[in-house]
Amino acid sequence: MRIAVVENMKSTPLGSLGLALAEANAEIQHFYPWIDGTLPADDADYDALVVLGGEQNAIDDANYPYLPALTHLMREFAEADKAVLGICLGAQILARAYGAENLLNARLEFGWHTVSKSEEGRIDPLLSGLAEDFTTFQWHSDTFTLPASATRLAVSRLAENQVFRVGRAAYGTQFHFEASASVIDSWKVEFATSIEQMEPGWHERYAALAAAHASESDASGLAIGRNWVSMIRAQVRSQPEAVAGR
Repeated sequence: MRIAVVENMKSTPLGSLGLALAEANAEIQHFYPWIDGTLPADDADYDALVVLGGEQNAIDDANYPYLPALTHLMREFAEADKAVLGICLGAQILARAYGAENLLNARLEFGWHTVSKSEEGRIDPLLSGLAEDFTTFQWHSDTFTLPASATRLAVSRLAENQVFRVGRAAYGTQFHFEASASVIDSWKVEFATSIEQMEPGWHERYAALAAAHASESDASGLAIGRNWVSMIRAQVRSQPEAVAGR
C-alpha cells in the first residue's frame, strides 16, 4: 500500500502510527507544503492520506496558502473511498473540508487526558479494542464544530469533537494518538519554552505524569493506528509488460 503523509511543521513524527504502517509494509511518501507548497496532485497514486498536526490554524490561508488545496485533497481522498486520517490540525482541516466551523483559541487542552467513546464510537472499528474511557495525548487550543455529514465517535471534558468519521474511513482525531512516549520526550525538549508558557511547572511534573499515563497512552495509540491501517484498501497497480528482447 502507498500512503501520502502531509506534514505541516517540523518535528511531527508518525510515532505509533508509523509502527502500525511499518507492520503493514506500507510505502510512505512525505510532503512538506509548509516549506515548498507541494502536495499530491490527486489521489490516483495513493491508497490513503495522512495529514499531521501543526502550529498554524486550519483557516490561516494568508500565511499558509496551500491550505485550501489540502482541504480539497482530503475531501477528494474521502470521496474516492480511500482511508483518510487527520490528526489535530489535520482533523480541523478535514472538518473544514466538510463545512464545519473552525473554532480558534477555543480552549487549551494539553498533556495526557481521558477521552470517552460516544455511543457510535463503541461500535466503530477505529476505536475497537479500546476501553470506554482511554488515555491519549492532547496539544491544541483550536477545535471545530461537527460536520453535518460526520459521526462523532469520542468526546472529552474540554472538547466535544475528539474523533469523528465521514463516510467509510475518513477520520479526524483532535488528540495526538500518534504521540508515543519517545515522541513526547523529544517534544518536551524541543518545545520547552512553549510548554512552560502553556503549562507552568509541567516539566517538573513530567516524570510522574509519564509514569502514570505514558504506557496506557502508547497502547491506545498503537491500537488506533493498527485499526486505521486495517481500513486501507490497497489498489493493484498494473506494471508495464516487459518488451521482448529487452
